Amino acid sequence: MKKVFIDGSAGTTGLKIFERFQNRTDLELLTIPEADRKNLDARIAKVCEADISFLCLPDAASREICEQLPQTVRLLDTSTAHRTLPDWVYGLPELSKERRAAVAAANRVAVPGCHATGFLTLAAPLVSMGIAAPDYPFTAHSVTGYSGGGKSMIAAYEAGDRPGTYDSPRQYALGQKHKHLPEMQKIAGLQYPPVFNPIVADYFSGMVVTVPLHTRLLKKPMTPEDLTKAFADYYGGQRFIHVMPYGQLPEDGTMDANSLAGTNDLEIYIVGTAEQIVMISRFDNLGKGASGAAVQCMNLMLGLTEDTGL
Repeated sequence: MKKVFIDGSAGTTGLKIFERFQNRTDLELLTIPEADRKNLDARIAKVCEADISFLCLPDAASREICEQLPQTVRLLDTSTAHRTLPDWVYGLPELSKERRAAVAAANRVAVPGCHATGFLTLAAPLVSMGIAAPDYPFTAHSVTGYSGGGKSMIAAYEAGDRPGTYDSPRQYALGQKHKHLPEMQKIAGLQYPPVFNPIVADYFSGMVVTVPLHTRLLKKPMTPEDLTKAFADYYGGQRFIHVMPYGQLPEDGTMDANSLAGTNDLEIYIVGTAEQIVMISRFDNLGKGASGAAVQCMNLMLGLTEDTGL
């Protein structure tokens, strides 16, 4: 039985990971007394006792504890602190066989950001397959539930005296400095970051990321049907990523963002015309966008079946 420790189990992602372990009999979950929750030495001792640990901490706290730990300790970090560093493996195993093998063998895995997961599952294959050049001018729009903002945003949205503006979708990170942009650019292999438009709306969890394409700017001319086939081949055999058949859309022609809430699945839709294509990635920002992805990577690192507990 493997020993697992969650450093930061009181946060949104940490709590969701904890919930996913409640019915597992193959793991022993280590805990720390409430009085020691911010005691660095006590936390380091627990991490060193565990076979694998999750860091569900702010960036600075994650960096602080990592600096004190030997490289032999196996870690999954859910913060943005290590996602672009060369000595950490980016935890999106579906992007390639090589990345999956690297995740399984790694001692340091950086769990992707939720917005980044949606963008990368669409943009990275385009570059990898030679359909889009690394200097393609990507744009991404992302709609998320308010749980993506953590405890403070959840409390703000669920407060009885919240502002009336919270009833409306709200675009944020208007200055193009969103914290997920560095990983979006690096992992997709882009020369320039995408123009990124994240939007938070009044529902708890679920996410839709869209990437529009002008086919005249692609290296290889593609129709939506061509691109659907290419992506179906690229993600063939994956447990959690599902490329939906060309033309399969909701009957009312709309794409809700919360249909996959509570799952670790991610659906890809490709629609449009021969000139303009819209690629859509739909998933749960708390699932494949956070805690589910972290548990999936842990399973691979421990040599377990990928979907155990998911």
